[in-house]
Amino acid sequence: MIIRAGIITVSDRASQGLREDASGPVLAQMLAVESIEVHKTLIVADEKKEIKKALKQLADSKNVDLILTTGGTGVSPRDVTPDVTLEVIEKQIPGMAEVMRRESSRATPHAMISRAIAGIRGQCLIINLPGSPKGATENLAAIMPALKHAIEKIKGDTSECAATN
Repeated sequence: MIIRAGIITVSDRASQGLREDASGPVLAQMLAVESIEVHKTLIVADEKKEIKKALKQLADSKNVDLILTTGGTGVSPRDVTPDVTLEVIEKQIPGMAEVMRRESSRATPHAMISRAIAGIRGQCLIINLPGSPKGATENLAAIMPALKHAIEKIKGDTSECAATN
């Protein structure tokens, strides 16, 4: 199964061209190593309308199986990515967010204030990641072993879910 992904960087400064997007390209490299094709990358401001439009556009296009957002997962007033994601998903996958926070907390106590979530819209898996390249890659690495299986199940795979060692 070929998995296609979209990456949405949520950053006021990057969307204005005041800073280069560092997290999006690093995530694309990680996905490439796993043979996941990056179909689309976007940079949007920390604005609910922009984030919602990007999420819905990518998920509803049926051109991507996975959307990774990077940025806007914290507790500052402009961090709204998880809030918008909750508005567009149909089902949450709390275990993914729990694993990301658990693994990330081994590197920094700040991980406990992450509000990142994971969920499903249609047949698309949406995962919120931190905005820093280090945080984004650590979080993605934590859930990477389950990504392909999750997407297969979302797409309707009915085979047994036997654990692998």
